[in-house]
Amino acid sequence: MPKVKTSRAAAKRFKKTGTGKLKRMKAYKSHILTKKTTKRKRNLRKSTITDSTNAKVMKKILPYM
Repeated sequence: MPKVKTSRAAAKRFKKTGTGKLKRMKAYKSHILTKKTTKRKRNLRKSTITDSTNAKVMKKILPYM
């Protein structure tokens, strides 16, 4: 079997936790911030766990993570 290439775009965006789940940063924090509330922007700073419905696809594009 040949080696499987890792998606470099995904590798830069996701980190693996100790339990094997994928951690990611939240979206919508880059521009048009004036209309967003302070509370909303503060919550967007935090990282979150990738949804389980995407786990199968993530395993395919990140084979060695």
